[in-house]
Amino acid sequence: MSRPQPKNQLTFLLKRGTKQLHLTLSIFCVLALSFQTLSAQDDIWKEIDKTDTLNDAEAAFKSLKIVNFESTKLAAAKEFRFVVSHRFGSVKNGIDDFFGLDNAVTRIQFIYGISDKFNIGISRSSFQKVYDIQFKYRLLTQREGGFPVTVSGYSVGGINTSYDEDLDPAISFGDKLSYVQQILISRKFNDRLSLELAPSYLYEAYPSPLVQHENQFIMGMGGRYKIANRWSINMDYGIHTNRTPSSPFHNPLSIGVDLETGGHVFQMHFTNAEGMMERGFLSHASGDWGDGDFFFGFNLTRTF
Repeated sequence: MSRPQPKNQLTFLLKRGTKQLHLTLSIFCVLALSFQTLSAQDDIWKEIDKTDTLNDAEAAFKSLKIVNFESTKLAAAKEFRFVVSHRFGSVKNGIDDFFGLDNAVTRIQFIYGISDKFNIGISRSSFQKVYDIQFKYRLLTQREGGFPVTVSGYSVGGINTSYDEDLDPAISFGDKLSYVQQILISRKFNDRLSLELAPSYLYEAYPSPLVQHENQFIMGMGGRYKIANRWSINMDYGIHTNRTPSSPFHNPLSIGVDLETGGHVFQMHFTNAEGMMERGFLSHASGDWGDGDFFFGFNLTRTF
């Protein structure tokens, strides 16, 4: 029995993940209200208000993510973070689906700092119904007069539970798995500008060889520019180095702003990738910026 083509399957999955407008607006309003009303926590205020220095690797980025790509920042020891990521549909259809607000996918993530140099996380994404486990670890730290960059590693294992063996008996458990390994290399140049490189390897089981290779290599890059005390402009981009000519997907490009306040970091952005887990944006960025096909989304992080 032939295997389904990923392009048709992706369309089918996106249709299954469509939310009603009133539901997405309700989610957004609840999160926005929480963002405004929850009390500040002393630990994150201390981090936000402290003076940035090149000795402080944590200050290169204020969030664990730049936009889609991970930053070199880690959660502190015994720190628990809850992250809600929401990505609305494409703005391309305009008012017909209220600039994407009729459609949405969500990712829920929990991150815990085992130590200052090692984090563990788990997540569930409605995009392809993927469950992930993540490990992030500090390897080297930028120091003034010392090592010039901060280096972290990021490892992710995921399972795509949207594949249905009843529809295709040829699918095995191994066909649902994916693995990502990234090396994150950042440098803080001054109190406003930080840049990062993120060479990435993605193993994605069960792709069509005409659309995607199993082994994929992506050179990620991104940065943060601080424009005010608690505001910054962030951008990241991934160059897929071995995409097949027949692939319908594009390199992921995202741009947005970070707002730090209270016990939150609130990220608002536009991106051409609807999936928020690594497999989703590295390999399946379906939007084309040149055609006005991109998505609005946000990441809301609460620190405990």
